[in-house]
Amino acid sequence: METVRLAAPMALTQLSQIAMMTTDLAFIGRLGGDAIAATALAGTIYFVSFTFGMGLMSAVAPLAAHAFGAGDAPLVRRSVRAGLWVGLFVALPIMAFPLRGEAILLALGQAELPARLAQDYLFGLAWGVAPALWFIALRGFMGAVNRPEPVLWITLAAIPINALLVYPLLYGAWGLPALGLFGAGLATSLVNLGTFLAGLWFTTRRTPFRDYHMLMRLWRIDWSLVRQTVVIGAPISLAFLLEYGVFSAAGLLMGLIGTSALAGHQVALQIVAILFMIPYGISMAATVRVGHAAGRHDAAGIRRAGFTAMLLGLAIIALLTLIVLAARFPIVHLFLGEDVADVDATVELATTLLAVGASFFITDALQSIAAGALRGIKDTRIPLLFAVIGYWLIGFPACYALAFHSPLGAPGIWVGLSIGTAVYATLLVLRFLRLTR
Repeated sequence: METVRLAAPMALTQLSQIAMMTTDLAFIGRLGGDAIAATALAGTIYFVSFTFGMGLMSAVAPLAAHAFGAGDAPLVRRSVRAGLWVGLFVALPIMAFPLRGEAILLALGQAELPARLAQDYLFGLAWGVAPALWFIALRGFMGAVNRPEPVLWITLAAIPINALLVYPLLYGAWGLPALGLFGAGLATSLVNLGTFLAGLWFTTRRTPFRDYHMLMRLWRIDWSLVRQTVVIGAPISLAFLLEYGVFSAAGLLMGLIGTSALAGHQVALQIVAILFMIPYGISMAATVRVGHAAGRHDAAGIRRAGFTAMLLGLAIIALLTLIVLAARFPIVHLFLGEDVADVDATVELATTLLAVGASFFITDALQSIAAGALRGIKDTRIPLLFAVIGYWLIGFPACYALAFHSPLGAPGIWVGLSIGTAVYATLLVLRFLRLTR
């Protein structure tokens, strides 16, 4: 029950965040297939860069959870502040990458129009990097002290605000200019800033968070904890990059097949991302629960917390997978307007990908939760090696071979993703079993 109590608001928070992205895609989809393809390409560039910072911020949760489990409040505060400083240090390099997105996409052989539209979107997205990273650090802190609910409230409030910003800035309404994809990206950056400021208000004004005096002597950088954050977080970042990188590479392969293939892939991937938010939220709860047990030096509690989270995630995602398979046609139509070019081909491919990826949903959930449990005991280096094996030594070669050297075509890319993810999940579960034996 403790895992469910902690995981529920975390999973709902993740669903709320993906709801904002889904809203963006639903609005952008009315602009046509080129706009959808550009969104996919922009997401590829943005998330490959942002993921590095997100992985570093993910180290805040296990560090703070260990300190909380050990009853060391000053160490909780120092761990979070170190994460905030790390977020500041990496924000500027991360911003530089999407600002050169068009040149990168053209160098990778993408079409000129989607690449130019993607750059417009990236110009708007880039300015929200720093507040987004800081909000992740605050989210890790609130979860580590068993109070993740404020993050959920903030994110739920952000959904309608995001829609109210995206619509006028995208199309031009209510006296605001039509900024196109740049406006959609700018709206996301403004929402990122707002969520961080709201999180900071909770941290400094509301109990029990204010009892940690998070901003006290903020200018004093604890370099030892900064280093520890990087040591733990860097392998997480690289593992995330390998994971997002293989999905980004899959998107690039789809782009080589055609714009309709890329649009169908993007719609199907957005649906998968919605499903993934639930096990990802459970994985965050697993990190905290395992971290608490590790802080107490409770070996049995570590094992119990990890495997309870895995079983919970598998049960939920299996049920949701059946629902998506049964309703995949109406779900896909929600993301596409009738004026989209080749809408029938896009719908057919997206629904085919969802059917092909059914087993992938389950193995992807398992790898996420198992990785979260391992992060709770600060085991991040060996899982990085497993990501290399699963995603790049096995998964991506399978994607390429099945797409271009077999009759499968575009669905072959998803079969390759399923194979790589299954290998990665198996290795992670065996690793957790061995370390907690």
